[in-house]
Amino acid sequence: MEQLKHECGVALIRLLKPLEYYKRKYGSYTYALDRLYLLMEKQHNRGQEAAGVGVVKLNAVPGHEYVFRRRALGTGAIDEIFREIGADLPPKLNALPPEEAATLTPFIGEIYMGHLRYSTTGRSGLEYTHPFLRRNNWRSRAMMLCGNFNMTNVGEIFDYIVSSGQHPRLYGDTVLLLEQLGNALDKENHRVYRKYRDLVRDPELSRAIERELSIERVLGDAAPRWDGGYVIVGAVGSGDTFALRDPNGIRPAFYYCNDEIAVLASERPVIRTVFNVPADEVRELEPGCALIVSQSGDVNIRRILPEAENRRCSFERIYFSRGSDQDIYRERKALGANIVPHLMSLLGNNLDDSIFSFIPNTAEVAFIGMVQELERINTAEKTAAINDLCSAGKADPEVIARILERKVRVEKIAIKDIKLRTFIAEGTSRNDLAAHVYDVTYGCVRPGRDTVVVIDDSIVRGTTLRQSILRILDRLAPKRIIVVSSSPQVRYPDYYGIDMPRLEELIAFRAAIRLLMEQGRVALIHDTYERCRRAVLTVPPAEQINHVKDIYAPFTDEEISSSICAMLTPEDLSARVDIIYQTIDGLHNAVPSCPGDWYFSGDYPTPGGTRLVNQAFVDYYERTFGARILPV
Repeated sequence: MEQLKHECGVALIRLLKPLEYYKRKYGSYTYALDRLYLLMEKQHNRGQEAAGVGVVKLNAVPGHEYVFRRRALGTGAIDEIFREIGADLPPKLNALPPEEAATLTPFIGEIYMGHLRYSTTGRSGLEYTHPFLRRNNWRSRAMMLCGNFNMTNVGEIFDYIVSSGQHPRLYGDTVLLLEQLGNALDKENHRVYRKYRDLVRDPELSRAIERELSIERVLGDAAPRWDGGYVIVGAVGSGDTFALRDPNGIRPAFYYCNDEIAVLASERPVIRTVFNVPADEVRELEPGCALIVSQSGDVNIRRILPEAENRRCSFERIYFSRGSDQDIYRERKALGANIVPHLMSLLGNNLDDSIFSFIPNTAEVAFIGMVQELERINTAEKTAAINDLCSAGKADPEVIARILERKVRVEKIAIKDIKLRTFIAEGTSRNDLAAHVYDVTYGCVRPGRDTVVVIDDSIVRGTTLRQSILRILDRLAPKRIIVVSSSPQVRYPDYYGIDMPRLEELIAFRAAIRLLMEQGRVALIHDTYERCRRAVLTVPPAEQINHVKDIYAPFTDEEISSSICAMLTPEDLSARVDIIYQTIDGLHNAVPSCPGDWYFSGDYPTPGGTRLVNQAFVDYYERTFGARILPV
């Protein structure tokens, strides 16, 4: 119901043959550019605040630019960028000889990268939009960089860069990574320079450096200092290209290679669709590994960092990635099916007086899984009832017909009708507007008798649920409303690329605090603050534990859910309301390959996440209760 902003999307294309090959085979020099557009559009769900495109030309002559970049802001950024690129292409591009097309035409080159951005830091504007550039007159020292990442130890990276004598222009993880990788690239240039300086002279010396650069060394120098979730995509001006994934596999990356092209993107079905290839030819980039394409076009997978514990992000499977992936589709259906036993218990196994629907559209696949499981149960119950009649010799055709007519009632109950505008910022007027964001289908519900069940993929803040969904469903006069979340309670912020709110904005956290207050256990809140503060100030990140778990420890999941329900149910609602969540065990059963669950469990995959959640509680406490002077 509430859109989570989340990790960005990346796309990389490296042509492995001369440009004239693609003109001859596919009819246009824009073969790669066209596919970059498709890769980005089909990942538009991953970033609607900004977008950027970059290209590196391998054969530009001196005096002509060899790196081009376009960036734009807003949900229409992709279209804006490609319209501008198209306007710069000559009207008879495909009639040009290959040398002229390759050298003189902007955005016709051999290396392309695209980026779709969602801000996870609150920073916005072109200044923070990827790709980032490090320009240099020596192509082997120039670099273009973009990524899907969030680093949890930016301060440590900053201090390391400053200690090396550099002066970063900005304090942000993208800039710092570019500076750090740039420094490592400079050192690699020096290494090759020292090898050849007494053997050859420029310009052949520069060509020798370009040929022998080791991107594996560059990444190996920089990456061990990173803590976070990331897929970093880069290209050196002389042609070396890479994509590196974090050692826990937190952020996703998939690639496809043949003798013509090497492609990488954040989602597998995107590559499958754009290049029309079977699933087994699109491979996952393993955690800690890099896809590296040399200047000469050799494609290799190299291990840069030791593979750590598998913490692939489960929210990718629940919500973010496109459901057209065959595995994700199956997993989302399983998430919906897993909630059915709890749901049937709440319904008293009464399907006759229940109606099932979903909100929003991203929950549709989980809804299908839920309904299929309900239909399986309904079929089993009908079969048992008919068998009982037959065994008792009472197989009356009319009775059997009535049994067979029992169905799982599925309706499109709620429809998103308008997008709430923000010209009214707060207060009663805004709340009244929010109640009309969704519309309902009248005539489906039998007033005072039916239970309406709606499934969502996540309930994070609960604002839309309280201000709009429950109120609009109550207009149908159901006896009861049950809201089902196909994911567990979101209890902790994410620090690896998903833009989750501050602790006090998470409805599960607020519900736990409410219970502590109601039960007179405020001392636990104060004690948790003391533990978090001491940890942040005195304990190395690698040794810290997540003390925020103490806030939830006294309560069962059901108690937290009941408190959430009480907080989100408007006082004037007529229908009874229940809210139920997926269990963490149910999540792992449905999504076994992606066990990363720190936003649900609090078990962060790296030390940086644990440090940040302790700091988040300190910040929450001091905003709410004021700072306390504690011994350290």
